[in-house]
Amino acid sequence: MLQRHTIHQAPRTRAPFCEEMIHVQINKVAFIGKGGVGLLYGSMIAKTLGNDAVEYIMDDARFERHAGDALTVNGEPCALKSVRVSEATPADLVILTVKTTGLNQALKTMERVVGPNTLIASLCNGITSEQKIAERFGWKHTVLGICQGMDAVFLDGALTFSNAGEIRFGAAAGTEPATVTAIDGLYTRCGIAHTVESDIAHRMWAKLMLNDGINQTCMAYGGTYGSATEPGSEQRRCFVSAMRETLAVANAEGVELTEADLTQMVRLIEGIDPAGMPSMAQDRIAKRKTEVEEFAGTICRLAAKHDIQVPQNEWLYRRIRDIEKSW
Repeated sequence: MLQRHTIHQAPRTRAPFCEEMIHVQINKVAFIGKGGVGLLYGSMIAKTLGNDAVEYIMDDARFERHAGDALTVNGEPCALKSVRVSEATPADLVILTVKTTGLNQALKTMERVVGPNTLIASLCNGITSEQKIAERFGWKHTVLGICQGMDAVFLDGALTFSNAGEIRFGAAAGTEPATVTAIDGLYTRCGIAHTVESDIAHRMWAKLMLNDGINQTCMAYGGTYGSATEPGSEQRRCFVSAMRETLAVANAEGVELTEADLTQMVRLIEGIDPAGMPSMAQDRIAKRKTEVEEFAGTICRLAAKHDIQVPQNEWLYRRIRDIEKSW
């Protein structure tokens, strides 16, 4: 379990007393969400901390449906355990890897595993999940974060990936510095590529811009990373247009996204396996509810607030909703 090590620093010249720093080592991690992202990072953490250090917490109904699923990670059986929320105990760190469509239920599930010293990291998409988490559990132990660049595909219980991507995270205004330090330490120990961002809001909006483009385009067209980046194609025009609209909305919201940020996101996708596909394209194949409300829905609402025209996101919203209704 969580261990606290107290280090007394030498007094600074401007302070007549010793300051106390609390160093936290994370030894037990609970995931809320056992999809592609959760399995990917859970398996990486388990390789360092051991299988017993990683748990996937599920509400009892979900546990009954999925606890017996035969999951694989790159062809190897997944030995990581699922735990009923009614039998769960507090963890050192809770990582949310659910879709935003399942966030409200996830918050209820978290109540059993978040103790007074539990740290919280969200890898949910969009820009609204952390605020909802903090409203329930506070900012003190909560960090803002995103993951990007992975080529994970999770279909029919099989996760395959060759690129684990990276995590970008950072402190909100009310986050304790020790929270960031502890999570940074865990990712470093487990070989998870990551960056601690000084301006995490900018990075989260950049990820939203990317999702508005690549995730929704591939879902609407049934495309792949390769088809969405093919020069001169209709899909590429949709991909870039949706991102450019998001950039305009971000600027109106006070976040300085630039054309350089947009180009960086396009290059990121061009560097991924062209046969791969983002999560919403996988949702289309599996006929699962998508995160279009968090993506185009958010942009359309904020665009109306600022009187900004976003026809590409409006079209994507209607198109994706029509596809979902057809199932």
